[in-house]
Amino acid sequence: MALHVEKPVRAEDRLQDGASLAAAYERVRRCTEALCEPLATEDYVIQSMPDASPVKWHLAHTSWFFETFVLLPNVVRYRPFHLEFGSLFNSYYNSVGARWPRTQRGLLSRPTVADVYRYRAHVDESMHALLQTERSGQLPAPAGTIVLGLNHEQQHQELILTDLKHVLAGNPLRPVYREMAPEQGDSPGLGWVAFPGGIVEIGHEGCSFAFDNESPRHKVYLQAFRLANRLVTNAEFIAFIDDKGYERPELWLSEGWAVRQTKEWSAPLYWEKAEGEWQVMTLGGVKPVHPREPVCHLSFYEADAFARWAGARLPTEAEWEHAVGPAKLAGHFLEGGRFHPAAAAAEDDDGPILKMFGDVWQWTASPYVGYPGYRPMEGALGEYNGKFMCNQLVLRGASCATPRSHARRTYRNFFPPDARWQFAGIRLAQDS
Repeated sequence: MALHVEKPVRAEDRLQDGASLAAAYERVRRCTEALCEPLATEDYVIQSMPDASPVKWHLAHTSWFFETFVLLPNVVRYRPFHLEFGSLFNSYYNSVGARWPRTQRGLLSRPTVADVYRYRAHVDESMHALLQTERSGQLPAPAGTIVLGLNHEQQHQELILTDLKHVLAGNPLRPVYREMAPEQGDSPGLGWVAFPGGIVEIGHEGCSFAFDNESPRHKVYLQAFRLANRLVTNAEFIAFIDDKGYERPELWLSEGWAVRQTKEWSAPLYWEKAEGEWQVMTLGGVKPVHPREPVCHLSFYEADAFARWAGARLPTEAEWEHAVGPAKLAGHFLEGGRFHPAAAAAEDDDGPILKMFGDVWQWTASPYVGYPGYRPMEGALGEYNGKFMCNQLVLRGASCATPRSHARRTYRNFFPPDARWQFAGIRLAQDS
């Protein structure tokens, strides 16, 4: 079942006036709410772990962003929907004011789901009025912040799906969010594409949207390397499990081995065995593990251990970005409504490397740090990316829960190395 999105906002779109920005705003906001259509009220309110947030909180926080950074500074007569919402739905912007603790978001039975939808409508009404005044002229003064807010909401669309999956997986009834199309693809044999060493440039350039952490564009030196032509599959990861990969400390980083022992990992998140066969919880319910699908819901530690076992390594983010070149955005994204990675098919791509985008985020060996010359945005929005440049690893590409229009070559996702609830998988690299 495909998610109905008439036309997603595209990173390369040139928003010429208030009308085009208003249309983009409407598309993104309605897409978020479309993701919630299959939910019962009870599904909105659960926080299944500290790293996840209730769906209700995501709906409110994305409205809080526009209220806080667009409406309050730019609309003289704007009145907040509720004075306490400023602290309840502030995520991590310390310079804006007090914040409700992240670990306690699931305790907020009030405001109700209906209240949150009224909050969204209140914010939308004022945003539409702001954009209406500029429909026939130039972009409104806060246009850059509005575009940032739309991309921020697209990030939360992905988080709604990943957080909801964690909720549903913890329910013994194993509820189905949406029915999922059956697997149809196949995976080619694992091969390698060689890249010569030398000086290359990475990072964002041009006038299309990008987050501040994607700049500035700069030169890096790469040794010659090879990149796998496809993602690691479930069948290959099962071979790692069968070869006692989770029990061999020589394959693991020291910290990863300690985490594996403490958390008793023995398979990817959402996998379990039933009558000797691996099964996986998906947003379409429990399914047999398909051998040709890309393996996902792995931590960096598991990805790194598998790479060592396979006689390879994880790519750096510079290698990944250089290798992707002009590859098209082929793969499964949020708009397709599958919400689960699918096997690679050569006809899906136009180059020798398959699925550089979509299906699963790809762990890299690169720590999340600022590029040479990086400067965060000024003001409170400077807390958006820069403050997290510690103890995080970079992931590249996109996943089956990422809006297609949100994916791009220079996008730098980042998570701590033990994170597993995101759709994260493996692409191997080797030294040439």
